[in-house]
Amino acid sequence: MSSFLLAVGFRISKADSSLFIYQHGSDIIYFLLYVDDIVVTGSNDRILQCFIDALGREFDIKDLGPLHYFLGLQVTFHSNGIHLNQVKYAHDILLKHDLLLSKPVSTPMSTKSLLSTNDGVLLDNPTVFREMVGSLQNLTITRPDIAFAVNSVSQFMSKPRVPHLIAAKRILRYIKGTLDHGLSFSPQQQPVHLSAYSDADWAGCPDSRLSTSGYLIYLGSNLISWCSKKQPTIARSSAESEYRSLAHASAETTWLGYLLYELGAHIQFPILLYCDNLSATYMASNPVFHARTKHIELDYHFVREKVALRSHLVNYVPSVDQPADLLTKLTTS
Repeated sequence: MSSFLLAVGFRISKADSSLFIYQHGSDIIYFLLYVDDIVVTGSNDRILQCFIDALGREFDIKDLGPLHYFLGLQVTFHSNGIHLNQVKYAHDILLKHDLLLSKPVSTPMSTKSLLSTNDGVLLDNPTVFREMVGSLQNLTITRPDIAFAVNSVSQFMSKPRVPHLIAAKRILRYIKGTLDHGLSFSPQQQPVHLSAYSDADWAGCPDSRLSTSGYLIYLGSNLISWCSKKQPTIARSSAESEYRSLAHASAETTWLGYLLYELGAHIQFPILLYCDNLSATYMASNPVFHARTKHIELDYHFVREKVALRSHLVNYVPSVDQPADLLTKLTTS
């Protein structure tokens, strides 16, 4: 497939090897390939149809028409843009685990207790738990609201216990009440801002005392990327854990900037990074804090380089206005 695409004038994206781009004058075609699933779109309907016809002569493919379903994602077009969700996938998970008639809950995790490695009795059949959590991980593609909860239960795959299974089922009961939740995307006027909100929960794990990093990245008003992940080493302060999260957000926005450039989108610079820890914002722009920061791995100072190059700008945001909180800690709403 790639040989054919390159032969007819496509080039492989440097940011994403599954994306092929064809450009001739003002006409452009995007071709996204995942194993044997294809999404193709373009700016000129006539040229796009000619390409699809040529693709059909070369390969045994089936044209399913306008995009409605791709890799478990349901796509709905409306007057203000598009909406992505995984209603069918979520319904199938609930049906498989006999929770379709369960009572919904208002939050994906309980705020009263933290999950621990040694609490509770080991499960007799851990396969059920592992299948449940694996399915939930796929559901986070369009559900950032469950990312932290799924990240939490995913840490007990090797030796799951009864409280871990209860927590996983609670996430499914939350999904039962929010089946139609998803992501909406609306057109943005160019140039558009790429911005990120980063946060961290200092020493939140009761067993390892590791912190959890989280970030949300927006293209204009559209949420396009997020992450909730435990940090690999212990942070000596809340500022350090926040600084590490800020570095991860900086790296992700750098990659997204390259991808958007290849797609022909014009973004405004500097890219805005928002953090609710003043010490972390100072560390990002002040290289003189030797005594406090000399132990931090060099790769985390990536954000300092970006700020010095003026490609990124770190701003303070009050904790009450920090949307990335939902990716790093338990919340009551």
